[in-house]
Amino acid sequence: MSVRTTASTTSWDWARAQLSGLPGGRGLNIAHEAVDRHVLGGRGDEQALRWLGRDGSRRTITYAELRSTSNRFANALGELGVRRGETVFLLLGRVPELYDAAIGTWKAGAVLSPLFAAFGPEPVRQRMALGDARVLVTTSALYRRRVLPIRDQLPGLAHVLVIDGDGDDVPTGTQALAPLLARCSDDFEIPPTDPSDPAIVHFTSGTTGTPKGAVHVHAAVIAHHATGTLAFGLQPHDVFWCTADPGWVTGTSYGVIAPLTHGVTVVVDQGELEADRWYRILEQEQVTVWYTSPTAVRMLMRAGEDVVRSHDLSKLRFAASVGEPLTPDAVRWSERVWGTPLHDTWWQTETGGIMIANLPGREVRPGSMGVPLPGVVATVLARDEHGDVAIRDGHVVEVEDPQVGGHLALRPGWPSMFRSYLNDPERTEACFVDGWYVTGDIARRDRDGYYWFVARADDVIKSAGHLVGPFEIETVLLSHPDIVDAGVIGVPDAVAGETVKAFVSLRDGVEPTPDLARELIGYARSRLGAAVAPREIAFDPHLPHTRSGKIMRRLLKARELGEPEGDLSTLERT
Repeated sequence: MSVRTTASTTSWDWARAQLSGLPGGRGLNIAHEAVDRHVLGGRGDEQALRWLGRDGSRRTITYAELRSTSNRFANALGELGVRRGETVFLLLGRVPELYDAAIGTWKAGAVLSPLFAAFGPEPVRQRMALGDARVLVTTSALYRRRVLPIRDQLPGLAHVLVIDGDGDDVPTGTQALAPLLARCSDDFEIPPTDPSDPAIVHFTSGTTGTPKGAVHVHAAVIAHHATGTLAFGLQPHDVFWCTADPGWVTGTSYGVIAPLTHGVTVVVDQGELEADRWYRILEQEQVTVWYTSPTAVRMLMRAGEDVVRSHDLSKLRFAASVGEPLTPDAVRWSERVWGTPLHDTWWQTETGGIMIANLPGREVRPGSMGVPLPGVVATVLARDEHGDVAIRDGHVVEVEDPQVGGHLALRPGWPSMFRSYLNDPERTEACFVDGWYVTGDIARRDRDGYYWFVARADDVIKSAGHLVGPFEIETVLLSHPDIVDAGVIGVPDAVAGETVKAFVSLRDGVEPTPDLARELIGYARSRLGAAVAPREIAFDPHLPHTRSGKIMRRLLKARELGEPEGDLSTLERT
């Protein structure tokens, strides 16, 4: 796997100094910073993982145990002939074996690519083919359902290791992982690792095209560790729970790497979202720092306040969210009900780590993304008449007016920035304009330096000469007491170009009637004005979201217009 480096880490030397590096000055390796250095520093007996099974079982894994089991996995890859730079895919749920395999892969110098376990065969095939999969770690059931139908289309897939079974009782064409690990030593020396060596490929979903594989390197651990301090205030004895699945970038960057580099105890819950279960985990595990999604927050809000009152959340010091901007009402609700406000964070698969956030100890402005973290240089770039980045005299133009939105852009140089889209230089180059990484999001920046999300660039609605951000409309609609979810799109109109249409989900017990639709349109007009408010309201009890919490506006629009729905592999299944 060849990677073109497009970033330097010079301005992050302060963060690099917080990590130890491989002994003997042999470079920088994610696995060493996440696990081995704690053991070498005398903290091997402290809890690394606290795994909670969906059936009520539990298992505690120390840093010393995690070092041992990941060493065995690294040795197993060597026994299978896996070379440095080759790709190991994981198709697993939230199980301890995932952590062994991820950390062992980095130790061996191979490249990790996690997949979401609910993917169907075609999304799995696409990603494994693009990533040139050499090894897959999965379960027997997932192999039969997701991989076996497309196995013959993956000629480079040499080894499928299943975590269940013990010998012959595994599907044909696979190998039981446990016996392989049992005959491997738990002693392993991480080879020299250059910070620019590829470590992870995270796939982002395309709309109608193929997924993009964002390549990240071992130097990303510098940003993961630093943002764990800056964005969460992590301390060594924290109990940290990131609810994101490790098949997504959040679940890897902040469910695995960042907390482990801080030596905290990481809660891993195999179960799905259920309000009483989650509050019970927060109470019983004495979670101090919690990272979750807006989708989860909305579901917890829908469950009401009574379920919260039956649990003690006094240990919860800090709560944050990622995936889709938090509405102001969600922030205020969390502060009133949980006793601590949710802190919104903004970042992307491409950034690899948190870039903008409502920081600990700083004012939380409900509805705001927050401020750039130290070491992150952000700006808002003006748009031209087509909505693209405006270029004047050969250079981009920064927006100064706090009321005007533009393209959110970052100055390259942070360690966790993706180095390229895998085997796709044209898509990579298209992200960079005049020395800025253009994120694809539209935002505005207020006079105090707080950033406010407006829309994805391709979601902006152009109506009668106005550029309308759907998130602003959704936020107003969500402030209505009868609405629990909202998605807004532009619908083609012969006169206005586009008109605004809103899809809303109602709280339990509220009937979707024409009178209510008219009331909601009036409610929005009174707060937004007739030019921006939706002209049409549609009721939908199950709006489409990605698993990371983003409303799938492009899917709403495709369905409205009868167009192809594109890649649905990231769709949240309800």
